[in-house]
Amino acid sequence: MFTLLKQEGSARRGQFETVHGVIQTPVFMNVGTSAAIKGAVSSIDLKDLKCQVELCNTYHLHIRPGDGVIYKMGGLHKFMNWQRPILTDSGGFQVFSLAKLRKIKEEGVYFQSHLDGKKIFMGPEESMRIQSHLASTIAMAFDECVENPAPKSYSKSSCDRTVRWLKRSIAEMKRLNSREDTINPNQMLFGINQGCTFDDLRIEHMKQIADLGLDGYAIGGLAVGEPTEVMYRIIESVEPYMPKDKPRYLMGVGTPSNIIEAVYRGVDFFDCVMPSRNGRHATIFTWGGIMHVTNSKYTLDERPLDPECDCPTCRNFSRSYIRHLFKSDEQLGGRLAVQHNLYFYNTLTERIRAALDEGRFEEFRNRYSALLAGKLDD
Repeated sequence: MFTLLKQEGSARRGQFETVHGVIQTPVFMNVGTSAAIKGAVSSIDLKDLKCQVELCNTYHLHIRPGDGVIYKMGGLHKFMNWQRPILTDSGGFQVFSLAKLRKIKEEGVYFQSHLDGKKIFMGPEESMRIQSHLASTIAMAFDECVENPAPKSYSKSSCDRTVRWLKRSIAEMKRLNSREDTINPNQMLFGINQGCTFDDLRIEHMKQIADLGLDGYAIGGLAVGEPTEVMYRIIESVEPYMPKDKPRYLMGVGTPSNIIEAVYRGVDFFDCVMPSRNGRHATIFTWGGIMHVTNSKYTLDERPLDPECDCPTCRNFSRSYIRHLFKSDEQLGGRLAVQHNLYFYNTLTERIRAALDEGRFEEFRNRYSALLAGKLDD
């Protein structure tokens, strides 16, 4: 399913064949938590924004409208009118970060909804059943997301539990994919590497899950407040033990510079709410650095957000107008900014792929990694 087309150092250029289309990697997945991009960007818009994969959230969709509703509506692809690949996360991160109260047991997690306090149970089997109802292209295995930092002893026992939960996820997905009433019997499963910031735990856990023959492998539990250098160190520690013939996914990352640096270290898949969240708050990513469009110096600026960009926003509107929209609390300002940021992120990975194709990724990294993390001068 995954073909490694080219490699420059650890950086990889590949393609991943799925039942909903071929994914060119490295790829940024656009985050549509509740089957929609925050910022009033529809699945129709995403086609014009170069989106290859949309990521949706198992926990949120289970809570509202309910995975049973989406199943009856024919699955996520039909429900949201998006025919390209969809990845659904397992719900694990949200259970551990949003639940008001939770109790972790071997069978799974007992917790209360962050919306209404309703008691809910979710374990590997429940997560797989929900994701099967959603009929996503790629499902994530249910794992325990440990707070970082955490005691090493607890991190070790959590890793062991996550392996046991992964084996249960595999068995349940195999059962679900064999059912005649399953919408997507070709649903794939990615496992998640955990171990906090302990290199030895990360490596041992990766070795254990690599032997299980999954469709892809993710690095979870990072980008949660640890220093960037620590995140890069963990990627470098784990990467040699990740299967070469399967895609690698760094969950919840990140800034444009993070993406470039993680590609340099061998990662293929990324997702992050940053382009949409920042866009809704007037923070814009450009090829010259980060800009805050509400700054008064843009009051009479006729230029597009980024002169190097040909997104729908930059083709049609000025910095002056978009600043006015934000200052006037017009929702259109957020929509235009989110469109631009998503287009920028998708173009970033497109340019990374082109650089790898042409054997000049190191040059690309040297030019843009620091530049894109800085503040726009003009």
